Amino acid sequence: MSIINADEFLRTLDEPQVIVIDARGGADAAMQYRTAHVLGALRIDLETELSAKKSDPADGGRHPLPQPARFSEVLSRLGISPESHVVVYDDKSGANAAARFWWMMKSAGHRQITVVGATIESMRKAGVPFTSDDSVRPLATSYHFERWSFPISTMQEVEHASTDPAQLIIDVRENYRYRGEKEPIDLIAGHIPGSVNVPYTENLTAQGEFLDAVDLISKYKEVMQNFAPQQVIVHCGSGVTACHTLLALHTAGLEGSKLYVGSWSEWSRNGNEIATEC
Repeated sequence: MSIINADEFLRTLDEPQVIVIDARGGADAAMQYRTAHVLGALRIDLETELSAKKSDPADGGRHPLPQPARFSEVLSRLGISPESHVVVYDDKSGANAAARFWWMMKSAGHRQITVVGATIESMRKAGVPFTSDDSVRPLATSYHFERWSFPISTMQEVEHASTDPAQLIIDVRENYRYRGEKEPIDLIAGHIPGSVNVPYTENLTAQGEFLDAVDLISKYKEVMQNFAPQQVIVHCGSGVTACHTLLALHTAGLEGSKLYVGSWSEWSRNGNEIATEC
């Protein structure tokens, strides 16, 4: 099971070897963690540990993947071994850095990695204990993997796919960004020509919880129609929330789609064609 709700998360906390990761992002993520986090949870940082940021987002986007050796060091510091059951949450029902962490762990070959697809409020209502105590210090392990095993697309591959009727590009950003009405983060609004817009928020219920597998299967079979997962490339603004849709596809049993890590933040800075019509 890749996604669990708040009640399932509470029961998981009773497992003796579970490692809980707080992956909340944003400028105040460290302060949020110090103020209140799930009891025993360890913090991971999107900007410094789940990405290897460069001075120019035109080269790889705003959140390029770190080298496997660097991520191995992060996992070792957190006390994670290949046998660990790791559970990760954020404050976006798994839609932000938690999904990115899931993708990276699975791509590293880790078997037991679970995302909490529930809101912080739901966790609290379910009785998940929160604390401001950040004194937990894990025993370091020696985690090692050599390459990302999940498929990744380059900008050049995406350019080819944009005119290839045998490939499907899914843009998971909000509608207004896709339509070119406004771009709150990157320099230019619009979308990759030929892409379709399926906002990642559609993976969630009206209450902000992750849809169940049955609904995800129905949704993405309609979106993908006759395309096999291997013919699909998924992107967002910087390669983070795209992982939420890749997690949804995994849950629906539609595995094998590619992540365009550079995403819109790279595409829009390299003189590529930009569309605004729907």
